[in-house]
This record gives sequence, structure tokens and C-alpha cells, in this order.
Amino acid sequence: MNLSTPLDRIAGWSALDAVARPMRKAIQSVLPSGLADVLHGRPLGHALHPALIELPVGAWTSAAVLDFVPGQRRAADLLIAVGCAGALPAAVTGWADWAAQRPEQQRVGLIHATGNVTAVALYVASLVARLRGDRRRGRLLGVVAYGVAGTAAFIGGHLAYRQAAGVNHAAAVPYLAPSDWTPVALLADLPEATPVAAQAGQLAVVLYRDGAQVHALADRCAHLAGPLHEGTVSDGAVTCPWHGSRFDLATGALESGPATTAQPALDTRVRDGRVEVRLG
Repeated sequence: MNLSTPLDRIAGWSALDAVARPMRKAIQSVLPSGLADVLHGRPLGHALHPALIELPVGAWTSAAVLDFVPGQRRAADLLIAVGCAGALPAAVTGWADWAAQRPEQQRVGLIHATGNVTAVALYVASLVARLRGDRRRGRLLGVVAYGVAGTAAFIGGHLAYRQAAGVNHAAAVPYLAPSDWTPVALLADLPEATPVAAQAGQLAVVLYRDGAQVHALADRCAHLAGPLHEGTVSDGAVTCPWHGSRFDLATGALESGPATTAQPALDTRVRDGRVEVRLG
């Protein structure tokens, strides 16, 4: 047993879905796809949320130190206010990511968000007490708030590193894909205009036949490893069945998120009626 064990148990609490489900629908209904892509971090090529949390965490950490440095009261108060203001854009990106996660991640995410909301509320109360001249109460609330924020940050780390939320699930493809031409299917066995699952060495791939041309992508979506061979195809792109990320079949280029990076594409050729693939 370790510190993550209780969070592993929370991930299995399906009762939390009654809260998560309507919240997810509400968030998705108010976010146009273009804005959602920005909030997910598509322009960066990776999640935006971790970058934005540096401001509130850094400001609150500095305030916690300055609270105990003589003559730095105003600086500590200002940093608490800056941290509270910086928490807003961090929260917006966090909720956008949360709405496109798997149920077990969303359950833990609810606890993470509750901790962050509580920390901000405590910091606001601390700031109010300070402005009213009650420094002792303000510092006490600040210490408690910092502890709550730290706990919420630990839960966020669990989401990222234990549950793999927000990471690139296609990062291992270069180590799994064959570097030499490898047969994966007979051309005659591939139906037209239908994504088909295949295996190229250690790598699961999705094949798509368009006449004599066959396209091949890594099958597991870069966002959260959804099976692309179960997705839909239109206008030369495949849409992940889990969260709707859309990738160009020929190049793997990302057309829309919540994925933030392209899907690895493999070179293909047909020899003696066999479809062969390799990493380009």
C-alpha cells in the first residue's frame, strides 16, 4: 500500500459518475471545438493545463515563505491575490481536459478539482482576513490553504503519472513499429473504405484501403489510446470513437482534438498482393 492506493480505490467509485456525467455534458455543450482545442493545448503540441498551474502554485509558495519574513506582509498578500487570479485560467483548461477523460480518471479528477476549489476559497478568506487587519487569522488560513493546494497537486500528479491523463499515448510507437517492411494483410482481404485492425510486429495498426492505396496509422489514439479501427472515416480522416480526436489517414496529422499531437503514420506498399508497412 502507498499514498496512491486510496486514489486507485476512488477511481473505481462508479457512484461518482452521477455527478461527472451531467458536468461533462454541460462543459462539452458550451465549448466550441476550436476553443476546446486551444484549451487542450493543441497549439503547443501538449497539454496547456500543467503550464498554467505554475502561476498559482508559484505565487502561493512564495507567499507562504514571505509570510514569515519580517516586512514582507504586503508582498505576501499580493502574491496570494495573484495566485487566486491565476487559478482561474488553470481551472478552465483543467475542466476542458477533464471533460474528455475516461470515467475512472474523471472520478479522481472530481476530487482533484474539489481540493483546488477549497484551496482557492481558503486563500480568498485568508486575503479578506488580512485586509481587515487580522494577520494571525490570515496567516493560519494561508497555511491551511497551502496544505490543501498541495494535496490537490498530489492528486493531479496521480492523474498524470498513474492514470496517464494528458500524456501522449502514442509516444512508444517508434520503439514498437517495424523498421523493415513487414506484411500485415492481404490486399484482397481488406474491404474498401473500412478501417481494419492489424498487427505489425509489436504494434497494433489500423489499415484503410482506398482502391489500390492503403493507409496505415498506429491504432491506439494518442489522446487516451482509443481504438481507431472502431472509428468513423470521412473526408480522408478517421475519428476516434472514444473522444472524437480526428486524424488525417494519409499523414496522421491532427485535425481536431482533444488529442494535442499527430497520430504516427506508417509507410505502406503492396507486393505480391500483400500489404506491407514500416516506420518511415
